Amino acid sequence: MASERRMSKPARTDAVIIGAGASGAAAAKVLCEAGVKVVALEKGPWRRKESFGGDELANINRYSLWPDPLLNPRTWRRDTSDEARVDLFCPVPQMVGGGTVHWQGWLPRFTPDDFRMRTVAGDLPGATLADWPITYDELEPYYLKVEWAFGVSGQAGANRFEGPRSGGYPCPPMPMSRYAQKFHQGCAALGWNAFPTPQAALSRPFNGRRATVVSAFAQQHGDPTGTRSSALNVFVPDAVATGNYDLRPDSYVRELVLDGQGNIRAAVYEDAQGETFEQEADIFILACGAVETARLLLLSRSGRFPNGLANGSDLVGRNATFHEYSAAVGTYDDPVYAWAGGGYVSASTFQHYGHDESRGFVSGSHVAVAGVGIPLPINWHLPGAPSWGAEAKKIDRDYFSHSLAVAMVLHDMPQHDNRVDLDDEVVDAWGLPVARVTLKPHRNDLDQGRYLIDRGADILQASGAKGITKVYADRVTGNCSHQHGTARMGKDPDASVLDRWCRAHEVANLYAVDGSPFPTGTGANPTLTIMANAWRVADRIIAERGRARTAPER
Repeated sequence: MASERRMSKPARTDAVIIGAGASGAAAAKVLCEAGVKVVALEKGPWRRKESFGGDELANINRYSLWPDPLLNPRTWRRDTSDEARVDLFCPVPQMVGGGTVHWQGWLPRFTPDDFRMRTVAGDLPGATLADWPITYDELEPYYLKVEWAFGVSGQAGANRFEGPRSGGYPCPPMPMSRYAQKFHQGCAALGWNAFPTPQAALSRPFNGRRATVVSAFAQQHGDPTGTRSSALNVFVPDAVATGNYDLRPDSYVRELVLDGQGNIRAAVYEDAQGETFEQEADIFILACGAVETARLLLLSRSGRFPNGLANGSDLVGRNATFHEYSAAVGTYDDPVYAWAGGGYVSASTFQHYGHDESRGFVSGSHVAVAGVGIPLPINWHLPGAPSWGAEAKKIDRDYFSHSLAVAMVLHDMPQHDNRVDLDDEVVDAWGLPVARVTLKPHRNDLDQGRYLIDRGADILQASGAKGITKVYADRVTGNCSHQHGTARMGKDPDASVLDRWCRAHEVANLYAVDGSPFPTGTGANPTLTIMANAWRVADRIIAERGRARTAPER
């Protein structure tokens, strides 16, 4: 396909990064500041803060930020006997800044046991649990780098289940919301540890930036003030300031092509005018998100890799994991205003995060307080309430400011047959096969989910909730933007796609730095760890380049 196209060939560069979201922008910042010339190919637009606003219908219901399913569909099926159907499964905004554009930015760290869950929990039949090839201690310095780059607001030591820290947070916690007060009150009554959720927001002026404007139009909205911390507001400007960052928005990479030695020679991409380019570089870094990274590898077929690039092990796309977001919902006589701050100026507990064999299932997850669903007037909906009519209006009036959710981030178990591959019938607007997600919940997922929703209900009851509704998850629906595991990192090339430095076992100049290298999904919001790992890998690339340059002199 590549040879049949008329292509322009821009000048060769040191590194091509595909994707300018959380991981791609983090890697770009580090590489560019070390003098590496980077070309970034981002499928979506480069929007400035002035283009964002609080239009709830546009942002949430009309795909202003989300992928348009008519242009970028995905399909989902439960297993291989099921017929795949079009489903906007696990969407992430496709634009410069990626998912950090629309987020509220909960940034908890993983715990030390997250990196060795196979050792901690042992074998789980039907699952493919694996230890990570790196430890918490190796990643800890990079957690701190990202927290200080973003000016994260938090309270060191408040989460008593967190691993050792080499430094505190740069900013104190965000102001306490009324719904966070309820959460702390409930946890205290139960004797459980609770802490202010670390957030990518400035509780005070920091590093030349103003304190974050706290608005109800936050979660799933872009930030017109530019005061929230995101890849768009922090890492991209840092990289641009070096003069080494050539960021090309609206550039859709169709495939990666090889040279005669089996290394990647170029990325073939199409711009908004439909012109095709072939960008050559020394190294290529995938930062498309776990779903699209796997898809691009599978689209890049060759004589050497007939089943997809770096896929000699048939593991690209397998062991896919996705968090499921669900909650117990409580109503109160007194107002809690759970829409304030986008419903996510929050409090958390890791009391049920770690593995406890007595519970009868593996692992646990982060539990936190938030608004109910989308905590804004048009999309707000109390579980079980009618969707229209006089009764729906009454419930809106009575409970919009008197309800909150205690939610979980389900740690779904990796399974060999849960995967991303190419749909053989559905194509996107560019004529390429879309990602097909095959995902069947493990019994552990359902048991863990019920347990955590029940614990959320315990918190609500202990905090004085008047009514409680439990919303149990009966499958992983892809209602969260967290995706992992489709190009696992590991020590064994027969059991993983990438090595411990996230370099492909089979292609020496190929790296992936989004969630795809994660051997397990864990039960916590992954973006802090994704960015910290991208920083770690970028540091390694810089060190390797230094060794290569000095080698002839020895």
